[in-house]
Amino acid sequence: MGVLAATLTSCGSDPDRRCVDRDSYDTFLGYKVVADKNCTTSPGRSSGKGRTGGSGSHGTGKTSGRTDPAWYYDADVEGRHADNGTFSRSEAVDRDGFGCSGSGSGGG
Repeated sequence: MGVLAATLTSCGSDPDRRCVDRDSYDTFLGYKVVADKNCTTSPGRSSGKGRTGGSGSHGTGKTSGRTDPAWYYDADVEGRHADNGTFSRSEAVDRDGFGCSGSGSGGG
């Protein structure tokens, strides 16, 4: 029973996340994943843009030289790109009930 409680607690407080550049959206690939050190850990950083694309377009990448990093939760990650996620931590927790996206280990 203690293992189950620990699993539920850790999942509810920490959904799967990736640091992405919001200005790098590509229609086919999603957002470019950048180093975690580029994202702030404060919850106020979230923009709530959801799944809509940024200012980039397919084949061109960013339209400016700056980076707009943000945590992107519960995304499908392939290589250095993440898509179909959300910038809202609370929405990521609501999606899976406890904030887990299958990347953690299950008991049993």
